[in-house]
Amino acid sequence: MRVGIIGLGVYVPEKVLTNFDLERMVDTSDEWIRERSGIRERRLAAPEESTSDLATKAAQAALIDAKLSPEEVDLIIVATATPDMLFPATACLVQANLGASKAAAFDLEAGCSGFIYALAVGAQFVATGSYRHVLVIGAETLSRVTNWEDRSTCVLLGDGAGAAVLSSVEPPRGILSFYLRADGSGKDLLKMPAGGSRLPASQATVEKKLHYLYMNGREIFKFAVRAMEEAALEVLRRAELPSTAIDYLIPHQANARIIDALAKRLGLPPERVALNIDRYGNTSAASIPLALYETREAGRIKPGESCILMVAFGAGLTWGALLMRY
Repeated sequence: MRVGIIGLGVYVPEKVLTNFDLERMVDTSDEWIRERSGIRERRLAAPEESTSDLATKAAQAALIDAKLSPEEVDLIIVATATPDMLFPATACLVQANLGASKAAAFDLEAGCSGFIYALAVGAQFVATGSYRHVLVIGAETLSRVTNWEDRSTCVLLGDGAGAAVLSSVEPPRGILSFYLRADGSGKDLLKMPAGGSRLPASQATVEKKLHYLYMNGREIFKFAVRAMEEAALEVLRRAELPSTAIDYLIPHQANARIIDALAKRLGLPPERVALNIDRYGNTSAASIPLALYETREAGRIKPGESCILMVAFGAGLTWGALLMRY
C-alpha cells in the first residue's frame, strides 16, 4: 500500500482586488505588475473571515470529495504563516469547526513550502499505520500582514485555502518520493519581524510597521529558481524516474517568471505546467493545493496514471518537492 490523496477541496474569498484597483492605492500600474509577476488580480478575505474560516471551508469540500465524515479524520495539519492567533493552533479551531472530535491537530509553519512539508509529514502517519485519514490544509490570509503602502509586496499577495485528504491507496497511485530542505541563514530575506518573542508588539513596532511582511525580492528570485530545480531533480532521482516522466508540474505560484524558468530547466512545455497566479497572486501555503485542484477539475490529471510534481520554496528559507501518481 502507498499513501495518496483521496480528496481535494479549495476555498477563495469573494472579494477580488485587481491591478487597476491597486493603481488607485500605490504608485504602480497593471502593466508593471503583469510584466514582473504575471498577476492580474487576487482575492482578499472579508473583514469577518480569518485563516481558520478559509481552512474550514476548504476542508469541508475535501471531505465531501473523499466521501468521509469529520468523525473519520484522525489528524488535521494546517500549514500557515498567518494563523488566527499565536495559540491555540489554527488546526484546533478547524477541528472544532468541522466537528472532527476524534482528530489530533497541529499547525506547521514552513512559509510557502508549508503544504509540501505538511503532505510529507502527514503521509508518515498513514504509512506507519498510526492513522487512516489525515487532513492536510494550506491556508493563508496574507492580506492581514501586507503593507498596502509598499508596492513591492502588496501587488503580489492574496488569500485562499486548499485541502487534501491523505489515506492508503493501491499502487500505482500514491506518493513516490519527497524532499525537504531549509537554510536558516536566509532568515532575513523573507520575514515578518515583530509579533513574536524577539520583538513583541509595542507602540514602537507598530509605528515602524514591523508587523508587516518584508521581502528582498531580488535575492528571493535567485534562490527560488535554484532551489526548486534542485528539489525537483532530487525527487526524480529518489523515485528513479527521468524528467520526461512528469505529466504535470504544480509549482508554488509566486511569480510567473520563476515558474517559466523552472519549466524550461525541466524541459516541460507550458501546457504541462499549472499556472493560476494571474487570478490569485501568491497565496503562500495555499497556492499548490489551489493549483492542483484546478488542474484536476480541468481534466488534465488521469487517476492512476498521471505523474505529478509539486515543488515550492518559502520563508525560512525552506524548499521542497513531492512526486506522486495521482
